[in-house]
Amino acid sequence: MNSVIAPEVTAEVVNLSRAVEQLVVGQATSDGAGVKLTRVLTQPYQYRLDPFLMLDAFGSDNPDEYIAGFPDHPHRGFETITYMLEGRMRHRDSAGNEGLLENGGVQWMTAGRGVIHSELPEQENGRMEGFQLWLNLAAKDKMTPAWYRDFKNADIPEFTTEQGVKVRVIAGHSHGIAGAMQRATTEPIYLDVTMPADSHFSQTLAADFNAFIYVYRGEVNIGEQQVPLQRMAILKKWPSADGVKIQAKQAARFILIAGKPLGETIAQYGPFVMNSQEEIFKAIDDFRKGNLVSA
Repeated sequence: MNSVIAPEVTAEVVNLSRAVEQLVVGQATSDGAGVKLTRVLTQPYQYRLDPFLMLDAFGSDNPDEYIAGFPDHPHRGFETITYMLEGRMRHRDSAGNEGLLENGGVQWMTAGRGVIHSELPEQENGRMEGFQLWLNLAAKDKMTPAWYRDFKNADIPEFTTEQGVKVRVIAGHSHGIAGAMQRATTEPIYLDVTMPADSHFSQTLAADFNAFIYVYRGEVNIGEQQVPLQRMAILKKWPSADGVKIQAKQAARFILIAGKPLGETIAQYGPFVMNSQEEIFKAIDDFRKGNLVSA
């Protein structure tokens, strides 16, 4: 992994931590050709967690639950960020992009005006585990050309705090370390944080950002609120809060996601996310006529 040397790491001081507004239990579902997953961020929370539209957590060592993968399917109007913890997934799309997503790697795809892609496992056994996050695009950017980039495990900046907390910075900034990706409009922060027992971690957050964590190993505490395994904790917005302080009594691992809300109308129909029903109808029509990518 790409460990950042200690002198480049700067402590983040949080004077007043956000509290937990709500704990959310994900919904078991399936997608693609029957891949079993947990939908953590669902449509009812899209406005509350704007600019984030969806978070899926997938993890199984049973090939029957993932082997069929996600055959060709369309997207328009947002970005997908796939973070692979374990396993191998092959990406191919209508723009001619192809890449292999492996352990610790990230695939960042801007669907923009339209893309048709597939994500298919390249393994017949073993564990497949990771996350897919949907990040909305502003109205002005929804019809931009599709874009894609693969980040290998070593491409993700990583640092360790004095507490022994290991942080992978997928997007945004943390403790003076710039993440692998930056986005100007939504300014997303995406961290994968591994905490040893009896440690704490602080992350500064802009007061207007929407933010949440999802615990996928162990459990953590934010203030007096315990955040158990496989729970999403939505962080309350206070004008005077300047970040979040997280404690771990036992070893734990979670993702922390935050971003600047767009404040725009969200219209979604399956894999299309636009700002009006008329734009949704246009996306469906373009897809049916084979014009999604070239529209």
